[in-house]
Amino acid sequence: MDERLLRRLKEITEEERAILAGQQGIQRERYTSGRDFVVDSEKMLEKGKLIEIRPHTRFVHFPRHRHNYVEVLYMCSGSTTHILNGTRRMVLHTGDLLFLNQAVYHEILPASEEDVGVNFIILPQFFDRSFRMLEQENVLRDFLVSTLSETSTFAGWLHIAAGDILPVENLLENMIWTLLEKKPGANLLNQTTMGLLLQNLTLFAENINRTLPESRDENAVFSTLQYIETSYRDGTLEEIAARLHMPDYALSRLLKHHTGANFKQLLQQRKLQQAAYLLSNTGMSTDAVMAAVGYENSSYFYRKFREKYACSPAQFRDRPPQA
Repeated sequence: MDERLLRRLKEITEEERAILAGQQGIQRERYTSGRDFVVDSEKMLEKGKLIEIRPHTRFVHFPRHRHNYVEVLYMCSGSTTHILNGTRRMVLHTGDLLFLNQAVYHEILPASEEDVGVNFIILPQFFDRSFRMLEQENVLRDFLVSTLSETSTFAGWLHIAAGDILPVENLLENMIWTLLEKKPGANLLNQTTMGLLLQNLTLFAENINRTLPESRDENAVFSTLQYIETSYRDGTLEEIAARLHMPDYALSRLLKHHTGANFKQLLQQRKLQQAAYLLSNTGMSTDAVMAAVGYENSSYFYRKFREKYACSPAQFRDRPPQA
């Protein structure tokens, strides 16, 4: 991280000075007015703002809590130890990212002065523009998005070991600097930056939720979705199941549980998404598009395309671009 930014984030806050002076624990009223410890966005964000950052409070145990917003933690230097949903112990190291949805229970052990983390406090609607600005649908991105929703059947959190991914580091530093400087018009800039960040993360799915041995099922889901993303034309359940050393039926059942669709359905969804992209962004004929995404039976392709998009490929191509 840029040394100037890091020095700024290392500064002892008013809250931390009180803790170092002998205050026992955190002051809950800073975070919530409710009986249950749900950190309230109204206390964390100025009215009308969709995103804010604050350095993680060091020198104290932060007790079990939830948030009524999406929280993203970025480890700028050192490390912090987190307990998720009461059982999963996770250590974030420099460069690591942790996305938490509103349903996750979160606890943080005391950190030292050199353990500098940043909390991004984000209302769900902040992501709307970020998702729209991504030019192409894909099943992996869709799954990342769904994981951040409060009703996700998945873990409800995404841990990305991003310390060696330079584009991710650069994008996060841009967001931190912009939010610290409180530049006018920064909201649109940060929404666009978040969109670029999510797009980069889809390229590094092998780095997501890899740190815990009990995350084998989650790792298998991410690996399969990334496989579908790159091998949608002729990928098979047998091939990816063999790579993951899992029975075919077990992997398909796992996908169904976490995504609502089995391997065949996900593969078909990705083929149709790619077909829609090619129709909108190239001059390829419909037959060429059909072949490019791996369909051989034109009747089947036309029927499935109409089921998904409620129109024929030709009608889809003639649609006006969406705002």
